[in-house]
Amino acid sequence: MSPENLQQTYWFFAIFAGILVFASSVGFVLKQRSKDQPSAVIENLNARINAWWIMLIVIGAAVLIGKVAFIVLFGIISLFALREFISLLPTRRGDYFPLLIAFYFVIPYQYYLVYIDWYGLYSIFIPLYVFLLIPIASLKQEDTTHFLERSAKIQWGLMVTVFCISHVPALLNLKLPGFQGEKIWLAIWLIMVVQASDVLQYVCGKLFGKHKVAPLLSPSKTVEGLLGGIILATALGVSMAWLTPFNYWQAALIGLIVCIFGFFGGLVMSAIKRDRGVKDWGQLIHGHGGMLDRIDSICFSAPIFFHILRYWWS
Repeated sequence: MSPENLQQTYWFFAIFAGILVFASSVGFVLKQRSKDQPSAVIENLNARINAWWIMLIVIGAAVLIGKVAFIVLFGIISLFALREFISLLPTRRGDYFPLLIAFYFVIPYQYYLVYIDWYGLYSIFIPLYVFLLIPIASLKQEDTTHFLERSAKIQWGLMVTVFCISHVPALLNLKLPGFQGEKIWLAIWLIMVVQASDVLQYVCGKLFGKHKVAPLLSPSKTVEGLLGGIILATALGVSMAWLTPFNYWQAALIGLIVCIFGFFGGLVMSAIKRDRGVKDWGQLIHGHGGMLDRIDSICFSAPIFFHILRYWWS
């Protein structure tokens, strides 16, 4: 990273740290005022702010250390996310071998392919080769009970938590003519916009929400919250257009697209949780669920963002 780009990166993280300091201060004041009558909304808001602090610190450290650390970071995220996904679904003895393959071969190899920038293989490794390998590996125990559902569960988990998420560090491999910034800024832009959309939808929903979007899938999501969150997050994306090769109109359009896919990603993952009868994927983040609860929207938006850049800007 050049000294000029490094300085800009420092400024970026300093600005967001300042925003989080302000948000934390507001959350602290609200919590003190409601001490006599604890509010679930305020507790949830503070938990989200704390999760943002963790995310900012971890991503900041990975950015400063370099590309390898960034790829390893998302490999670890995929590991925890897949573990949460599998843990909520029933497994049988016949699943042990394909799960060993998934955790100890597929995850590291997918991220190794990202590291060496073998796009031709990492783009089809899980959707094609692992898709065929998992049911073959499941034959070892000759257990045919719910064979299709068990194979599909592992394949679906790998697609969402490994294949889709691996597109975030894969952004660092893109060749974008005329773009003088750091490729890692693209990943930062995506994460900040999509995660901000998630938080702002919650805040706007609590402030103005009246009409439910999907009462059975996610009772807390409202039409007002959805519109407000997406509009504000898109505006944030426009304000951070300097991190990308986009002009303001392009940043607005792409910000809108990734926020919409992020919203549907959250709904899909909520549908799976409702099917399993749980509120959260896990308890990795104290008071705020598991890894998948934090990255569900990025799972769906990352591949879309990656291919928009690869096919229209490369």
